[in-house]
Amino acid sequence: MPSSCARAPDCAFLRLVFAGTPEFAERALARLLEAGHEVVLALTQPDRPAGRGLRSLPGPVKRLATARGIEVLQPRDFKGAQAVERVRALRPDALVVAAYGLLLPPALLDAGRHGALNIHASLLPRWRGAAPIQRALLAGDAQTGISIMQMDAGLDTGPVLHQEKIDIAAEDDAATLHQRLAVLGAELIVEALAELASGRAVAVAQPQAGISYARKIDKQETELDWTRPAPELERAVRAFRPSPGAGTRLDGEPIKIWRARVAEEALPPGVVTGKLTVGCGAGALEILELQRAGGKRLATEDFLRGHPLRPGARFG
Repeated sequence: MPSSCARAPDCAFLRLVFAGTPEFAERALARLLEAGHEVVLALTQPDRPAGRGLRSLPGPVKRLATARGIEVLQPRDFKGAQAVERVRALRPDALVVAAYGLLLPPALLDAGRHGALNIHASLLPRWRGAAPIQRALLAGDAQTGISIMQMDAGLDTGPVLHQEKIDIAAEDDAATLHQRLAVLGAELIVEALAELASGRAVAVAQPQAGISYARKIDKQETELDWTRPAPELERAVRAFRPSPGAGTRLDGEPIKIWRARVAEEALPPGVVTGKLTVGCGAGALEILELQRAGGKRLATEDFLRGHPLRPGARFG
């Protein structure tokens, strides 16, 4: 049985097409179904090789949609007309988009009478783009949040229907922040749809001040640069946890750094003390958990028992 719409008790049930792929999007799809909305189609990215056997596996949105009997389309792009024609033929009230990974063509943005709504994990206009959670952590932002945006042809440039802030805790990493924002995004999209259905929605244009872009994380920037200040490196460790992990080298051997904290010691960049405190461009970083290539994640004490440091060992 459909539930009420939580903080939007006057919610009307809408006919939706949903576009998304990972767990962040799956949380929103589940909440829309729980609220009673009719999702007639799920657009999601093609299955990807995963695991040690590199078998093609469906993403979280496809798994949920299939389990709930929702039609699934997985176009690699929208160069052909088939997927667009299928969406438009369904005559949805709105499209809901969350971490889909493909740009929607104009013919999809206006396929629903309420247009297309995006659940974006930042306080727009800050961190438009692909990696807003990691970029907020890397920058040391005190807050982030969710923006429910009316999509237009630009990159996250549309007017905002709903926005809610959360504080970024000192211990937050990409995983914990992702989970908190996924829950918030799922609730806010239900509220936004209720306001659209009732005619109470007000879309506010994004200000020109404060625009920044969250470009996709590339492998090169996950390598820790020990000439950078210790607080920046500690934030990088959290931003790249659980994936892809912050990398470095210990005497030439690849190492992943999984947990660390800023230390009081003053050491030259890359120089390591016996308890795995590493000098940085300013300050030092105490390594709490790390992993050799092909090995297990280990607390520092366990790592050093099996791999004692040689005199003069260096990171980087």
